[in-house]
Amino acid sequence: MSVAYAVEVEESRPATEKKPSAGPVYRCIYAKDGLLDLPEGKHSPWEFFSDSVKRIPNSRMLGRRQTTDSKQAGPYVWITYQEAYDAAVRIGSAMRSLGVNPGDRCGIYGSNCPEWIIAMEACNSQAVTYVPLYDTLGANAVEFIINHAEVSIAFVQENKLPAILSCLPACSSYLKTIVSFSYVSSTQKKEAEELGVSLFSWKEFSELGSLDCELPPKQKTNICTIMYTSGTTGEPKGVILTNRAIMTEVLSIDQLIDITDRACSEEDTYFSFLPLAHVYDQIMETYFIKRGSSIGFWQGDVRYLMEDVQELKPTAFCGVPRVYDRIYTGIVNKISSGGAIRNKLFQYAYNYKLGNMEIGFPQDKASPLLDKLVFDKVRQALGGKVRIMLSGAAPLPRHVEEFLRVSCCSNLSQGYGLTESCGGCFTSLANVMSMIGTVGVPMTTIEARLESVPEMGYDALSSVPRGEICLRGNTLFSGYYKRQDLTDEVLVDGWFHTGDIGELQPDGSMKIIDRKKNIFKLSQGEYVAVENVENTYSRCPHITSIWVYGNSFESFLVAVVVPERKALEDWATEHDEAVDFKSLCENRKARKYILDELNSTGQKHQLRGFEMLKAVYLEPTPFDMERDLITPTFKLKRPQLLKYYKDRIDQLYSEAKGSKV
Repeated sequence: MSVAYAVEVEESRPATEKKPSAGPVYRCIYAKDGLLDLPEGKHSPWEFFSDSVKRIPNSRMLGRRQTTDSKQAGPYVWITYQEAYDAAVRIGSAMRSLGVNPGDRCGIYGSNCPEWIIAMEACNSQAVTYVPLYDTLGANAVEFIINHAEVSIAFVQENKLPAILSCLPACSSYLKTIVSFSYVSSTQKKEAEELGVSLFSWKEFSELGSLDCELPPKQKTNICTIMYTSGTTGEPKGVILTNRAIMTEVLSIDQLIDITDRACSEEDTYFSFLPLAHVYDQIMETYFIKRGSSIGFWQGDVRYLMEDVQELKPTAFCGVPRVYDRIYTGIVNKISSGGAIRNKLFQYAYNYKLGNMEIGFPQDKASPLLDKLVFDKVRQALGGKVRIMLSGAAPLPRHVEEFLRVSCCSNLSQGYGLTESCGGCFTSLANVMSMIGTVGVPMTTIEARLESVPEMGYDALSSVPRGEICLRGNTLFSGYYKRQDLTDEVLVDGWFHTGDIGELQPDGSMKIIDRKKNIFKLSQGEYVAVENVENTYSRCPHITSIWVYGNSFESFLVAVVVPERKALEDWATEHDEAVDFKSLCENRKARKYILDELNSTGQKHQLRGFEMLKAVYLEPTPFDMERDLITPTFKLKRPQLLKYYKDRIDQLYSEAKGSKV
């Protein structure tokens, strides 16, 4: 019998001429009497930080590995809460001395490091809106964001300085000051000054500020950050998040961890490697700052990620499915290479503990002895101290989630969220095994309902409710910056339409099953606007049509391609291959030729690395209406294409991963 972890607070709505039907409105069981909101007297995330500084000034806060003379990374070196506070106040005061005032926009551009957080807190101290800048949104995104948000000052990592200097001619009407996270060269200074921009090293800029400056008053309605996300049609959209939304989100995480697990404290250490420019990591780091925990940063190189984890030994770890998948594969390979007896022992221990967890034992009480004897080795993969693991940004494969829940001696919660919902809006609950494979229940700040999508065959009122996930509550964004038109498209009658299709489970949890628009996420969390990608590849003269496919369980794209007959036959003649078109489409060399031509077109038109194709299937017969693969106006029917080519797609993924089929 399922336990209901969600409560119905409003009835379903029948369809009308103008609106599709919608299911009942649900809240998390821990918010049944009302949604969590910001308590009176709270105004800004700056309070989370300054309260921790007052409470534990000498506790370690931000750490990074120092590189030794032999270019090896040494141990973590830490700065305390008080030191970080003083640095943030100085930087904030320096900003004010240059005329950056409350409400102005400040860019932060670089990978995770102590300076990123100090720059963010400096903005919070002065009620300045910070705007993360990042380049994975495509060419010219940084330039677009600086101009669109009217960014007047930017903090920039040393290795990003050339990139920001190269776009200065196009954005120097707004950007007047650049501060490096570390040093600057005299050549770079000169280059900036010639364009009327001041360029400072971190130390020089700090010295412009003072510790005895008066901090301005802050309001919960102030815009804390504008976070740009990829749009389906090119231009990034600026998501406006207020102090209230960010603080309430953090308080909700605090509440849920406290109820279902054990609240974090200065005894805890968080490993920071997911990009701080995205909402997921930023909210988590703000939570750990509130709790007074330590934050250790990775070196910024994925090759040394696990080495950094071993050195830091974190107690809290947030990842994306691709990272957990790697950890899972590494552990499984180690176990299977340990011989038959060890393998059997592990399987016995695994099944025993899983059985106990399924009948309701919390993971730490399901088999304490086997945890010590068998699973401690698995636990060591993440440094040996992890007690909280969170996964988000894409669906975690069910077998990986179950394996990690059982064998890592740590709670693992999978969640779902968007920049527009200020990060997590659903989360699975610790030790509730029925939630494996789902994203859990709404957070305590938000309520959710499903809205039918008749054109896709999803009915929110059927016995298995399915439809578009819609959200309402206290942690929603306040609109897209300078884009009321886009805001009105997704915020209707107070409900935010996520574009994701969910299926409500009997225990009240949600499973993500589809995407309403043709934009999807790869397993590492990168968005792919598939129509844009297909349009680019269609410029390749060697093909007549293409269907690109990817999903959030895989890290790369594959495609079914109808080649240009003459181009392929010409290639065959030139390479002494049989010219029969049908057999040419099955020829490995011909497939590689078309794949290379497509990727060279992609590179020429600046597609990003994850938008490149890893494998293609050549289809001799054009997509047609007879097989229900296209509409009368020649638009691709994606669900039907997937159904028709399912086996081919599976084969392409196997091939590209190296296990030839």
